[in-house]
Amino acid sequence: MDVEGGVQPRSKKSSWGWQKGTLLLAYQSFGVVYGDLCISPVYVYKNTFSGKLRLHEEDEEILGVLSLVFWSLTLIPLLKYIILVLGADDNGEGGTFALYSLMCRRSRMGLLNSLHAGHGSVSTYNKDEPCKESRSNLIIRGFFEKHYSLRVVLLLFVLMGTSMVIGDGVLTPTMSVLSAVSGLRIKFPELHENYTVLVACVVLVGLFALQHYGTHRVGFLFAPILISWLACIGGIGIYNILKWNPSVVRALSPYYIYNFFRKAGKDGWSSLGGIVLCITGAEAMFADLGHFSKLSLRLGFTIVVYPCLVLAYMGEAAYLSKHREDLQSSFYKALPDRVFWPVLIIATLATAVGSQAIISATFSIISQCRALGCFPRIKVVHTSSHVHGQIYIPEVNWTLMSLCLAVTIGFRDTEMIGNAYGLAVIMVMFATTCLMFLVITTVWNRSVVWAALFAAGFGSVELLYLSACLAKVPHGGWLPLLLSLATLLVMSAWHYGTAKKQEYELQNKVCLNHLLGLIGSGSMGLVRVPGVGFVYSDAGGGATGLPPMFAHFVTNFPAFHRVLVFVSLQTLTVPKVPPEERFLVGRIGRPEYRLFRCVVRYGYKEGRWDHFNFENQLLVKVVEFLRLQADGADGERSSSASGEMSVIPAAPSQAVVDALASMSSCEIDYASNDKGYSKKVRFEEMPAAAAAWRRKETRSEVRELLEEREAGVSYMVGHTCVFAHESSSAVKKFAVNVVYGFLRRNSRRPAVVLGIPHTSLIEVGMAYRV
Repeated sequence: MDVEGGVQPRSKKSSWGWQKGTLLLAYQSFGVVYGDLCISPVYVYKNTFSGKLRLHEEDEEILGVLSLVFWSLTLIPLLKYIILVLGADDNGEGGTFALYSLMCRRSRMGLLNSLHAGHGSVSTYNKDEPCKESRSNLIIRGFFEKHYSLRVVLLLFVLMGTSMVIGDGVLTPTMSVLSAVSGLRIKFPELHENYTVLVACVVLVGLFALQHYGTHRVGFLFAPILISWLACIGGIGIYNILKWNPSVVRALSPYYIYNFFRKAGKDGWSSLGGIVLCITGAEAMFADLGHFSKLSLRLGFTIVVYPCLVLAYMGEAAYLSKHREDLQSSFYKALPDRVFWPVLIIATLATAVGSQAIISATFSIISQCRALGCFPRIKVVHTSSHVHGQIYIPEVNWTLMSLCLAVTIGFRDTEMIGNAYGLAVIMVMFATTCLMFLVITTVWNRSVVWAALFAAGFGSVELLYLSACLAKVPHGGWLPLLLSLATLLVMSAWHYGTAKKQEYELQNKVCLNHLLGLIGSGSMGLVRVPGVGFVYSDAGGGATGLPPMFAHFVTNFPAFHRVLVFVSLQTLTVPKVPPEERFLVGRIGRPEYRLFRCVVRYGYKEGRWDHFNFENQLLVKVVEFLRLQADGADGERSSSASGEMSVIPAAPSQAVVDALASMSSCEIDYASNDKGYSKKVRFEEMPAAAAAWRRKETRSEVRELLEEREAGVSYMVGHTCVFAHESSSAVKKFAVNVVYGFLRRNSRRPAVVLGIPHTSLIEVGMAYRV
């Protein structure tokens, strides 16, 4: 036996290697995460003083706006997200859906609980030490678990927050790029706005064209740009503070916020819709957590990003205190003439970086939704073999680009885009605050008092901003509402249709005893043809049933392969399933039937293997199962004809490799671990039988399995059409027949997602009346 090796796994990282990796991730995060936050000084003061607040141009109002900006940056991005919310990660993943998946896993509050919990627990589910639950926590959990309607409302609330983040993916690039390019009109006042719009469109097209290179490559390309931008705005901020008004540092006192509202009144409240733009991008830090690590994000923000932003806003306020006539273009007017053009170029490039943050977050969130059955089947490309969260979604990328170009050409005015942008941002933040209240009480099992303090403290600030943004709905704020409603309709309809489809399959599953009786009696004239058949299903019906499409196939064509493996692919509400717990294998009926069941469990952030390698792994797992059954020494792992499932180790044992070598002359690829390192085993000789295989019947079964594989492999996949029952309501018919039907017809087919070759594919068409 020759072993043609792949790369062997590296040894355990040293402490210096871990620190180096963290610093490298922190460096990359500058090119992906913080750009949206860092580009906001370009347009915050302009949008804040664009309404009635322009009538209040005294020092008190300018210092009051600076104080609001400082405390908003301190409370929301720094205290709420960097210090607190990042701690609510779902095994390294962040975002609105990650919070919801935590609740789904720890309680019955969610509607995304795995339908296959009976197949055994995953260690990732119970990673944390359980805390003692208080009475108030049990009351909150029980209240949601008791009322199904509340769980539906909670899911819709989560989908609404998620759709708002996706809407940000349209507004952030538009707002950032158009604001930066508008600086050209400072030096060329006669320049028509059509030219600035054209330049903005060119930058946007270039930005989205780079996405297919992956987050890690884009991060390395964009990180120097953003670091240069932060150095520019921080240095220019210090220059303006020292030159124009060093006393602006007193605005750090919250007294100036009180003084601001006392003098500006209702006009000051209306201006909050512009001030909220200083915290745009804070939610992206949490949503992009899967691309990096908590420590790397905390280091980058607290040491570099936060100080530079504070200096930039203070410097611009110092300039405005002496140049009130420049309120509508204060950022570029505050630049010294000698550095204007370099800063304008860096600003234009930095806007691309700012857009990258929300684009990466959109990819992450849509990937989570797709895996958990809340978004249509689309192509997800994993761009990094080291960080599993770095992905690229072509369909979403080009859709976002088209919408960005449409908004840029249609609106042109950064004030109206800013109104839309602010509303989308603050609604996402408020949704996160509400979900954090439930996470603190029901997942962390902390006191409801601490959860109430968190919700009241941050929620009151966000509601104040939200009220000001809602007042601007007629002036551009309608756009994020329209985008989020359209996305919410797609996500909720797909989830509803998928849930009804799985519910139908579970209710109409094939009774195993009936199938085994037919095989044993031969009353239907069933024919067993040579080869191995894999029957794929998302919901296999547990250990007591088989998918209805298999019964439909056998009824119309009473024949199937001599070796049949029912494969159930399950996506659990964890980001990643440990490789040693991924495969579960069991036997159906007596050994001579050659019927097996295999459950393959994935996390919602995992990419699946290529099809050929996956097929080999399935066969190796079945052989490993037969070895465990033959040994009979491990009581927990051994399985019988009753249908009990066995957890199969990640790598095949030496006994399996030796046995395969003694029975086959073919080559088999298998992954030796979950990081993709593979080995190819070539069997050139027929050595003596392996001593580890004690039972002659088992060796005969393994030999027959390999012979049938060489005879041919086929794959059976259901191609179902879901229709609402004739007695259903009009709303249900519209959701299932129209919306879900349209999405199903225009999404990727299951066989394409699985990568099954057409020459070996058997698609079984069925119509479900739900």
